[in-house]
Formats: sequence, C-alpha cells, structure tokens
Amino acid sequence: MLIFIVFISIYLLISFTVYEKVNEHINYEINEYSKKIEVVNNNVRLIDKNEWEEREHNEVSVDPVFLEITNSNGQIIEKSENLKSANLYFSRKLLKSKITDIKLSGQLIRQIQFPLYNKTKIGGYLLVAVSLEEATSVLDNLRTILLISFPIVLMLLFFVARLIAGRSIKPINAIINTAEAITRENLKSRIILPNNKDELYTLSVTINRLLDRIENTIEREKQFTSDASHELRTPLAVIKGTLEVLIRKPRSTDEYQQKITFCINEVDRINNLVDQLLLLARFENQKLAVRIEKINLNQIVNEILNRFALKIKNKNINIIKQLEDDYFVESDLYLLSIVLNNLISNALKYSNDNSSITISFNNLESKTFFEISDNGIGISENEIGKVFHSFFRTTNSTNIPEIKGTGLGLSIAKRICDILNISIEISSQERIGTQVKLSVN
Repeated sequence: MLIFIVFISIYLLISFTVYEKVNEHINYEINEYSKKIEVVNNNVRLIDKNEWEEREHNEVSVDPVFLEITNSNGQIIEKSENLKSANLYFSRKLLKSKITDIKLSGQLIRQIQFPLYNKTKIGGYLLVAVSLEEATSVLDNLRTILLISFPIVLMLLFFVARLIAGRSIKPINAIINTAEAITRENLKSRIILPNNKDELYTLSVTINRLLDRIENTIEREKQFTSDASHELRTPLAVIKGTLEVLIRKPRSTDEYQQKITFCINEVDRINNLVDQLLLLARFENQKLAVRIEKINLNQIVNEILNRFALKIKNKNINIIKQLEDDYFVESDLYLLSIVLNNLISNALKYSNDNSSITISFNNLESKTFFEISDNGIGISENEIGKVFHSFFRTTNSTNIPEIKGTGLGLSIAKRICDILNISIEISSQERIGTQVKLSVN
C-alpha cells in the first residue's frame, strides 16, 4: 500500500507539472498575441500580419500553437495556417480564460478563449490552443513504467525486508529460546546480548536483570526454607528426645517437673522462632503497611530497657544513657521499636557480665543518629559482612552454650531499616565489643 501510494503520488505530481507547463504556454501565447491585436470600430485586426507566418503556427508536427480570431459573434476573422480547414471550439458561455480540452482532427488539444475589448465592450475573441499529444505521451510512458516497475519493486522490497527482518528477529528468537529453557531448576541461562545497542539490546539486558533477581529470590527462598526447617527441627528433636527419655521408666516428681519445664522452654523457643520467621516472610513479600508518625526515641529506649531490667540485673550490666534531650523522628513506631529492641537485646545477650553498654542519640544535619556500644565478645573481621544474613550466628556465640539465638534478629532489623530508609552500620572487634549506628532522617 505504501509503495502504491508513493507511485500514485509520483504520477499525480508529474501529471500536474506537465499540464501546468502547458497552461503556462497557453497563457504566454495569450499575453503575447493580445498585445498584437487591436479592435477599431468593432473590427478586429492584427497589428503585425507576419506573426501568422511563424513556423509553429503553420505546422502541426513541431510543438504547434493554434490561433484563431473571431468577432463578437464568433465569426472567424483570421486563423493560423496549421488549422487548415478545422476550427477551434467557440462558445460565448465560456468564462474568460477558461481552459478547455477538445479534439481537433483526432488530436487532443488544450485551448483558451480570451475576449478582446473595445473600451468596455467585447469586440471579438482570441482563441489559442496547444497540442497535448506530447504531454499525454509522456504521461502514458510514465504510467507504463510505473505499472511495470511496481511488482518488481514490491518483490525486491519483499526480499530485502525479509532479509532485514530475519536478522532483526534473531535476538527475539534468542529471548524465546532462553525463556523456554528456564525452569526452577535451571535459572543460569541468560540471553546473549545483540551487537547493536538498540531496543532489543535494552530488552535483553532488562530480561537478564529480571532473571538475576528471580534467581536471587529463589536462592534466598531455598536457603531460608533450609535454614528454617533446620532451626525448627533442632528444638523439636530435643523435645522428642527428652519426652522419650522421660517415659522409659517412672520418674520422681522433681524429674518430671524439670523435664517438662525444659520442654516448655523449647516450645517457647519454637514460638519465638515462628514469630520471627513470619515477620521475616512479611518483609520478604513487602506486605507491611508503613504508618508514619512522630516518635519519641527516648521513650522507646526506656520502655525496652524496662523490659530487659531483670536480665540487666542478673548480668550486672551498667547502662550508660546519653539522652539528655528529647529526640523525635518521623517514622513507623511499631517497626522502629522492633529494630531498637533487637539491637538492645543483642547487646545484652553478647555482653559479658559486669560490663557496660552505652546508648546515645545526637542530631546532625537534619538527621538523628542512634548509637549503641557494648563490651561483649565481638565479631571477627571475616564474619562482619555476614551478620545481616538470615540464621547467621558468629563462631564466638555458637561456642558459648549460654548464648541462645536464632540468627534472625539483625536480618529482621536490616530489612526494616531498608523499608524505613534508615541506614545501619556495624563495626566490631573480637573480645573488645560491637558498635551499631543508625541514621534516621
């Protein structure tokens, strides 16, 4: 259709140009001969009779121009020799300078009828005509050429377009083949990037990045499921073993009470682990709705310390609070409380007896900084980068049976900080202590 429209446009444009040239020729002749004709006492006559003897007015074969002069009634006064016995078409109904196409002795011509005035009254008419044979011959030849070349151009464009489309569609086929090859067990396949950095290149890069995110998500899910099942299986195995030992033979009341209390503690540990796993799953699925409100940080810290008052007393830990002023931030109270609770809980858990913990706030450049430092067992340099991984526990803590934990506290804190746009940094040295710093906008 586009080629057809282009060809039609070419034909119409050339046709318009050819006929416009013919019209210009006619108008030129009219202007020239109207100056050489005079009307005197209602008589029309030529000023220069020799004009009629020009070759173009005497021959028909060489770009002929036909001239005819009539009186006001249309009676012929003079005409060019090339008209011979034929006459041009005359009609009083024709408007001034009206162009008309007629046939003269079987030859197509274009003529114009121009009135000659005697002052304000028409004294006669000048009829000028030119042959259209050359124009129609040019247009016929052009039409024939276009009709012949149309199917040839179509076929040529078809094969060229097919070749270009075949090359262009290769990256799409690569995308389709890669997508079909990807399964849950095979997430390593990636689309080979095209050489040309066009839209398909951008699409391929985008899909590869999507596949990277999907692979990372599934790997985290597998790791999470594996770690969660392991963490749940351990206390369940302990409970099962304790109960099996308990029913092997009759026990004293104290033994029953001791074993049942131990099982209850393990069940509490499972409940705590399940709560943390559910909370972590909610963060992974991004289903938490954040409620922003004005929060008093001092109040949150004091409530958390009161909650851990017994533990602080039992370990004889000195809490140093540098909270002289009241500090307020715009954030989610529930989520921020979880973060601060986990950080303070970790500091108490990993601090040595008779040590100290420092908690401080300060404002700097429209940001509020929370810092908590302990003098606990610390984290090795090799493990500091893994502290935010789910279920990760340092070697130092696993070697101390008294320190219980699931390895989810810091992982949960990190995910909440990401949701609340809070930066969290941890620095630590083995057997010296750990420092955690939060930056809240």
